[in-house]
Amino acid sequence: MPRIMGVDIPKEKKIHVSLCYIYGIGPTMAQRILTLAGIEPNRRAKDLKEEEIYKITDAIPKVCSVEGDVRRDIAQNVKRLIQIGCYRGQRHKKNLPVRGQRTHTNARTRKGPRQTVGVARGASKAAAPAPKAPAAAAPKAEAKK
Repeated sequence: MPRIMGVDIPKEKKIHVSLCYIYGIGPTMAQRILTLAGIEPNRRAKDLKEEEIYKITDAIPKVCSVEGDVRRDIAQNVKRLIQIGCYRGQRHKKNLPVRGQRTHTNARTRKGPRQTVGVARGASKAAAPAPKAPAAAAPKAEAKK
């Protein structure tokens, strides 16, 4: 399994598809990287030689930023939105959809599993002890007269 930029890419897939396993590289970026490195996109990743892997590794930073850099940029952008208190930042803070989706029936991915909210009835009221009347209530009423 070839390792590029700290990521094991699948060896059985074509190299232009395998490069998409690296965070921050999509199909278009993969094509650009392979063109810059001078490698045919339809070759399998297992057929690459060490020199070709080095060429790809050298070409990636020239075309785009990947992995940790992209994740850090996204986290900083979200943190900035939360800090300035804009609407999108508030939605991020509350863990709700940010881009205008409805939340009445959907948004389960963002909100998480349903949490049932209900009222306790019957046995819990009977088991609770009755509240005691405060002893200091009577003297206060007499002091007003």
